[in-house]
Amino acid sequence: MKTISLPLPYKLGSVNCYLIETKTGYILIDTGCSNKRTHLDKELERMGCKQGNLRLIILTHGDFDHVGNANHLHERFGAKIVMHNGDSGMVERGDMFWNRRKGNILLGMIARILFGFGKKERFSPDLYIDEGYELSEYELDAKVLHIPGHSKGSIGILTADNNLFCGDLLENKDKPVLNSIMDDSAAANASVKKLKSLKIKTVYPGHGKPFPMGSFT
Repeated sequence: MKTISLPLPYKLGSVNCYLIETKTGYILIDTGCSNKRTHLDKELERMGCKQGNLRLIILTHGDFDHVGNANHLHERFGAKIVMHNGDSGMVERGDMFWNRRKGNILLGMIARILFGFGKKERFSPDLYIDEGYELSEYELDAKVLHIPGHSKGSIGILTADNNLFCGDLLENKDKPVLNSIMDDSAAANASVKKLKSLKIKTVYPGHGKPFPMGSFT
């Protein structure tokens, strides 16, 4: 597994994309925002991705800093895009606040401009996935966890060796914490409780460095 860290605009930090090599090709978890597309393309090519072997793009949620290059990569490499339907309107309509409790038209416009999510970035996923979806078809021994809180459609990918790609539920900018931006705090707490009931070893967050699950309190 290789991490591609892409800078966010206006010094807002960075976002992680995770490239996993399998026996039959590659799987990419999250795609960054469109303003760093050239950087992402070069990194993917350097790591061995080409037309036909990037088989799957998994989006942990619909925020534009995670989905901004999904349609571009779908068109360039032929990769299938999957995500949870709880965030479908974010990518299909280009509205980052769709199906969220907070947000308005003005904030939606600002988000589109800030992260460069225009009409050509919009897309309809090839498949909507939910809790328990197995990735064995793509030669990856892992399954999907539905972990809402940051958004209603947030998912994690739990591997057979108990490593978790958690999207934006948890982050590790200074230390492992619950993400400060939450759509539903009660749902987020329930998701954390679910994760703590599992034997997770290492967490790979959307923002920040990987950390042992035991270091999150």
